[in-house]
Amino acid sequence: MAWTKAQKSVAFAAYLGWTLDAFDFFLMVFMFSYIAKDFGVERSAVVFAVTLTLIARPIGAFIFGRLADRFGRRPTLMWNILAFSLLEAASGLAPSLTSLLALRFLFGVAMGGEWGVGSSLTMETVPTHSRGMVSGILQAGYPSGFLLASFVFRFYDTLQWRGMFFVGVLPALLIFFIRLNVPESPGWKERMEKKEQPGLLQTLGRNWKLAIYAIVLMTAFNFFSHGTQDAYPNLFLTGQHKLDPKTVSNITIISNVGAICGGLLFGWLSERIGRRRGIAIAALLALPVIPVWAFSESLGMLALGAFLIQISVQGAWGIIPVHLNELSPNAVRGTFPGTVYQLGNLIASFNLPMQEAIAKQHDGNFGFAMALVAGIVSVVIALLVIFGPERRGENLGAEVAAPSLA
Repeated sequence: MAWTKAQKSVAFAAYLGWTLDAFDFFLMVFMFSYIAKDFGVERSAVVFAVTLTLIARPIGAFIFGRLADRFGRRPTLMWNILAFSLLEAASGLAPSLTSLLALRFLFGVAMGGEWGVGSSLTMETVPTHSRGMVSGILQAGYPSGFLLASFVFRFYDTLQWRGMFFVGVLPALLIFFIRLNVPESPGWKERMEKKEQPGLLQTLGRNWKLAIYAIVLMTAFNFFSHGTQDAYPNLFLTGQHKLDPKTVSNITIISNVGAICGGLLFGWLSERIGRRRGIAIAALLALPVIPVWAFSESLGMLALGAFLIQISVQGAWGIIPVHLNELSPNAVRGTFPGTVYQLGNLIASFNLPMQEAIAKQHDGNFGFAMALVAGIVSVVIALLVIFGPERRGENLGAEVAAPSLA
């Protein structure tokens, strides 16, 4: 079945929304040391901003998800993008560390809403046979945002950390594209035509086992991504390996090219071999790569390891948008995928302080800390999906039974 112009616009807007959301988030991870020096505090005090952002994301996922289920995906997505863009710019005006931390918490609320709303709008709109590939494209927005932040960091000497945050207001321009080109989800409109629909509590009561499973799965996934990304540029490459900003930017760009390739490859592959099998294969590919990624010393091997590890991490992640939306009860698809994803983020929000503590116990070796986390969760993810449910190709408009966990 050929794609319509509207379907193409929806997929593009959702990808770009997640790209720009991730861009605003990842700008922060390049600047821990610089902000700490400017405010005259320990670096760990600034690192806590990432934890606060991750803690706040489930709040945003629930709030914006409920708005999307009630008032539509399209208007909610526009307000969400405006909110995280303005809060990003406001971070550049923070007069103190306390105010910066408060703004990063509020930014986390706004950031938490985008993925769930954007992914439900996309998966309910695109052709069924294309969901796997589109899932990979949508999730590729995350490393694309990291790549974009890596590129902007090359100009740090000119922008400084406040200027970096000011650049983060640019995603607000996406609102105009959405307003002019993106229609409402046909799946949402179909459900709104029904006079009686199950409520949130009723739906979750019928699907509580699925909700718990999804939260545990997304906890492991968030340890997989944040465990290989958050400490990597500033604490591992800059701090441990003493690399300059341009070199750090180059290696991080290479890693995100690998991430984009992995997401696209395994998203496409999941349409052929299934969601569970695709995730398990991608996750386990991390195991032979970890030594090259975490323990290399030369620039060439560091770059190779960065490229390969993110093929694995984002290869597994590339299947998550379609997998969670297909598992989700239809009545709460705006709320369910984003909320379970961000609750997993909440539990994994202490990854960075944990990795800092592990590194401190091993003479500042962040490579060891990252390898330990990545190795454990890659196996956990594979086991969880192998024994979990799958609903590949389900109708995302009509109400269907929840998948069995038996």
